[in-house]
Amino acid sequence: MWILSILILIVLLSIIIIVHEFGHFMWAKKFGVHIYEFSIGMGPVVFKHKGKDNIDYNLRALPIGGFVAMAGEVYEDDNKIKKEKLMCNKPWYQRLIILVAGVTNNFILAIVVLFLGALIWGSAVSTPKIVEVVKDSAMDKAGVTEGDTIVSINDKKVSSWDKAQLLLIYKSKDNKYKIEIKHENGKKETLYVKPEIIKNEKGEENRVFGFKVESKQNKGFLNAVKYAFTKFIIVIETMAMTIGGLITGKLSIKALSGPVGMYEVVNQGIGYGLNYMLYLLAFLSINVGFLNILPFPAFDGGRVLFLIIEKIKGSKVNQELENKFHTVGFILLMILMIYITIQDIIRFF
Repeated sequence: MWILSILILIVLLSIIIIVHEFGHFMWAKKFGVHIYEFSIGMGPVVFKHKGKDNIDYNLRALPIGGFVAMAGEVYEDDNKIKKEKLMCNKPWYQRLIILVAGVTNNFILAIVVLFLGALIWGSAVSTPKIVEVVKDSAMDKAGVTEGDTIVSINDKKVSSWDKAQLLLIYKSKDNKYKIEIKHENGKKETLYVKPEIIKNEKGEENRVFGFKVESKQNKGFLNAVKYAFTKFIIVIETMAMTIGGLITGKLSIKALSGPVGMYEVVNQGIGYGLNYMLYLLAFLSINVGFLNILPFPAFDGGRVLFLIIEKIKGSKVNQELENKFHTVGFILLMILMIYITIQDIIRFF
């Protein structure tokens, strides 16, 4: 089973990487940028093909990324290439399109996959409406009853159950959550809930509130369209809240998962079938797209940041400075990935 899980994860990541890198590749080619190489994966080359367009199409050993090597991506790096074919000499808007094309493709892939999954199998949508309260649980003691709807948590409005879940994961002062609910008669009430904290065998804390929410199964074309875009927005919103939580300290870095964590998710979800795997593909694609557009060194967003600075100041940024910025960022990213992977191994094994 573990071999199947690894293969499925590799396939999912490969699809996401190919779609992302093809976005950069497609627009670079359209705008006449000279391309040296289109690679899927990192590390040693295991398969190489020289295309009629004189581009090296490579498959590399480690399925953890990919890249499109373009002439003049950062500076005028090759005197043999005509200046008009160097990316750094292309108009500002063309360079911007090339940089954001990968993220755009990831988002389009996610929406299409979510739509197809919902169209074929229907869409299960959970709402913040409470349908069951466990007797003597934290919610029961606070006065929450069946039929109540969660309106806000710690003064943050709840637009979906996904958002409510994330807010309940956040650390709250004195482990007390301010929850505004709306009763079935329309009356609103603010309650303070102190969840029970249970530690697992590894010493990790879990907050137990003791309630279940409503879940609906929708079908049809229009519902599939609505579900795809709604779910896309929810995942983006959740990602933004997660980043915000990490910055403010309301979420621990231990909440993040790397390749090992993704393997565990795939391993647990195999029994749920193709629908679940498609959802996972969409979820991971949104994650990759969102993280890539952040203004962090070595990410597409980091390069976009320098483009914006260039536009504001009216001249190109010092290339040596930009190179150092991306190099340091890449090293920090690798350190973070190693740390997260170690945490995953400790958590799951």
